[in-house]
Amino acid sequence: MPDAMPDILPRETVLTIRDTCLCLAAQRAARRLARRFDAALRPFGLTNGQFSLMVALNQPEPPPIGRLAPFLGMDPSTLTAAVKPLARRGLLTIEPDPEDRRSRRLRITPQGVALMREAVEVWRETHAALEASLDDGVADALRRGLAQMA
Repeated sequence: MPDAMPDILPRETVLTIRDTCLCLAAQRAARRLARRFDAALRPFGLTNGQFSLMVALNQPEPPPIGRLAPFLGMDPSTLTAAVKPLARRGLLTIEPDPEDRRSRRLRITPQGVALMREAVEVWRETHAALEASLDDGVADALRRGLAQMA
């Protein structure tokens, strides 16, 4: 005899979660946005996450990983893994922190800055097209709403 059908949630529960869950909606939107920007940045050999990381490194003093990780919404070990391919490409360097030798700092290289100058133009075009596809005020409302969740 075949296994009996397991008890499952009522359909209305599933539909309610589908239609109201902020986490699910944010995940779905984030994946769509990520695919869009990954495609735009592919000619530069960057993902949208790597692009954001490289932008965050564009500052006079190299930031410590421990400070950069929360800014990017990552844990330090995930950030450490994410920087390795960029370091192998010579786009950034990983340096000991002079104030805490156990910690590391990330510095964008001249090659990284040159690549980012090109990639930023494509990001601007892609971002402008995305915002133009939204109704008036939606992009600003999204930014405000997402900032409140931090």
